[in-house]
Amino acid sequence: MSGRYIASVSFGKDSLAMILYILETGMPLDEVLFYDTGMEFEAIYHNRNKLVRILERHSVKFTELKPNNLFLYDMLERPVTSKQKGFHLGYGWCGAPCRWGTTWKTTALDRYAAGAIRHYVGIAADEPERVERLAGPKIAPLADAGMTEADCLTLCRKRGWNWMEPSPATKSGFVDLYDILDRVSCWCCANKNLRELRNIRHYLPQYWDRLLQLQDRIERPMKKYQSKKYGEYGNLRRLGEIFAAEEKGE
Repeated sequence: MSGRYIASVSFGKDSLAMILYILETGMPLDEVLFYDTGMEFEAIYHNRNKLVRILERHSVKFTELKPNNLFLYDMLERPVTSKQKGFHLGYGWCGAPCRWGTTWKTTALDRYAAGAIRHYVGIAADEPERVERLAGPKIAPLADAGMTEADCLTLCRKRGWNWMEPSPATKSGFVDLYDILDRVSCWCCANKNLRELRNIRHYLPQYWDRLLQLQDRIERPMKKYQSKKYGEYGNLRRLGEIFAAEEKGE
């Protein structure tokens, strides 16, 4: 979209803080762009709806992009031929070593924003390697302002934003995603670490059950770990057994 000031937002803490910072400091902003994978946490969609109303009051356009195919089709059913596995169905888990969904997301956002005067991206000051890779119209207002990732979360929470999800494991019945996850990416992202997966199983069984259903349809384990006690593990069914044993002190 040429001749415009565009900001990409995922509704995680950094990109959301960037939008708030832009609006509060009066930086030029014509349009906010969101790529919906269809696999976001419900809290992300809640914050999207909340921000859309704010953008309307500032006369800022909101545009939502979507993948060409349903995420689950590409993940589980798309005919694929690869050097490693030959013919098979679906790309499987999205995340290292195969971040196919991320590639499509960044490609779609960059294509849409091509020709913009400025394309704001939510990279914090403590991510210098990502800032150095920026090119063309892309700039990082957070990094320019010296705001760290911790600063971004603090700003969002001070402005009344949270990432609450129903949880049977808390007294309140809700948990903030940033209290149990390092990063709020898609709920099925294979880059999640052991701590995050353990917390999803404990605090968000509704998402853990969905992860197990995906694992049952994907040959490759979501993670790959090796230990003397458990051997090679990473299939989510096996991981759930290990988490349960840990809870019992076994």
